[in-house]
Amino acid sequence: MDIIVNETPVRTSKNYGINSVKLNDIKIPEKLKEFNNVKIDSNKSKISNKIENQKLAYGNGEILENNVYNNSNNILKIETEKEDIKIVYEFDDNNLNLINNIEIIGNKNCNIVIEYKSNTDKTCFHNSIIKAIAKENVKLNISIVNLLNDNSLNFEAIENTLENNSIINYTIIDLGAKTSITNYYSNVLGNNANNDLKSIYLGQKDELKDINYIVDLYGEKSNVDIDVQGALDDNAIKNFKGTIDFKNGCKKAEGNENEFCLLLSSKAKSKALPMLLCTEEDVEGNHSTASGSVDNSELFYIMSRGISYKEAVKLIVKSRFNKIIERISDEYVKNEISDEIDRRLG
Repeated sequence: MDIIVNETPVRTSKNYGINSVKLNDIKIPEKLKEFNNVKIDSNKSKISNKIENQKLAYGNGEILENNVYNNSNNILKIETEKEDIKIVYEFDDNNLNLINNIEIIGNKNCNIVIEYKSNTDKTCFHNSIIKAIAKENVKLNISIVNLLNDNSLNFEAIENTLENNSIINYTIIDLGAKTSITNYYSNVLGNNANNDLKSIYLGQKDELKDINYIVDLYGEKSNVDIDVQGALDDNAIKNFKGTIDFKNGCKKAEGNENEFCLLLSSKAKSKALPMLLCTEEDVEGNHSTASGSVDNSELFYIMSRGISYKEAVKLIVKSRFNKIIERISDEYVKNEISDEIDRRLG
């Protein structure tokens, strides 16, 4: 099946080739058996499998959205209490396909880590919708970690709603999968609401990373801050699309987005489309995007200490990633991320 995914909210010239992604010959599984290899560490929060499906504002397109709503083999509704929650999906030879639907109702402050990883070299398929609602005065820290193998397909659609004085901090670690598509949308309705999104990506071989972050600011003195750090090697391709929309009524709102891509190969391709949209006067918005190769003087300095070229490159990449990785509350997961970066960079 050929599918078009991850469309931008505002179309640009076709010459940019970034408005959407067409994927060819994608096999989307249906009628799956239950995904059994999932571990949930939670002691206080209420967890069930009762979700009322509602159409996404954006998402990864109707085909993949309906695939989740009609064929999920893992459904979780989490009504938070004050605690740390860890959810690990481990793909293996008997659990190769995961279509999961997660709803997070933020009633109390909570730290949530959701990890996807592979214990197999076979092709894995993952398609997910994650919806989070931060109730008034609630803070949610949500981390999503993609460590799938190099043969996998990964589709992630995230949708958030923020009420008055709420905070959602997202940390997205996108290291795995041959094709990884992420659509992120936040509806910042509340006054003084704060959405902070930090993410890293790493592409190698002929991998594709397509990243589409969209935030609508409605509340007065609301805020969004997006920071994306990435690296591409070999023939990898990355598309970054970031849209902050200042809606009428969001007086004194602030929005910032920054994306930087470190090119480790002359054949790697990086495209970026940061956008600021506005129908309100009394706001502040900033955006920046850049890409560049490893700084030769920095490389020389490190190698002059007896460190090999490959190890020096790893240190440089990790130095850009570490500040974001440190946001994750789980030390074991942070070590897994570090090991995966080492493995992927050889």
